[in-house]
Amino acid sequence: MNQPDVVIRPAQASDEPAVMDFVEKTGFFRIGELAVAREVFCEAVSGKPECTYQSYVAVFQNKAIGWVCFGSTPCTVGTFDMYWIVVDPVFQRKGIGKLLSRFAEEEIKKQNSRLVVVETSGTSRYESTRIFYEKTAICWQRKSRTFTPPAIPSASI
Repeated sequence: MNQPDVVIRPAQASDEPAVMDFVEKTGFFRIGELAVAREVFCEAVSGKPECTYQSYVAVFQNKAIGWVCFGSTPCTVGTFDMYWIVVDPVFQRKGIGKLLSRFAEEEIKKQNSRLVVVETSGTSRYESTRIFYEKTAICWQRKSRTFTPPAIPSASI
C-alpha cells in the first residue's frame, strides 16, 4: 500500500460500521469512550448545521481505514479540539495517522485557527499515542503525566 492509494474524504454515514469496528479493534478505548466515538461520528455525518464536528476518513480500496475528527471549541475564538485520530490496527505504522493529522492541520488552518488542543492520557498505555503526537510535530504546551481516568465499576451481566 502506498500513501497515494489512500484518499481522505468527508466521512459518510455508510462509513460508520468500518470506523466503529477499527476504533474498537485498537483495544485502547473503554466502553464509554466507544459510545462517545459513535455519538461524535454520527453527529458529524448528520449534516445538522449546528454541528461543529468535522469528520474525515482515510480510504483504501473503498474501505475506511482511518478516522480523524476535530472541531471548533465552543465559546472560543480560533481554538479547535482534535477529538479523534484512529487508524485500523492492520494499517498502523504505515503513515496513515500522520496523513490524517496533516490533513486536519491544513483544514484547521483554513478556518483561521490559533490553537489546536489535543488531549491524551499520561498513563503508560498511551505512550505510543504521545510518541505519535510528538513525531507529527504537535507542539505541547503542557504535558500532564498525572491524568488517569477514574476507576470504572465493572458491568455485571
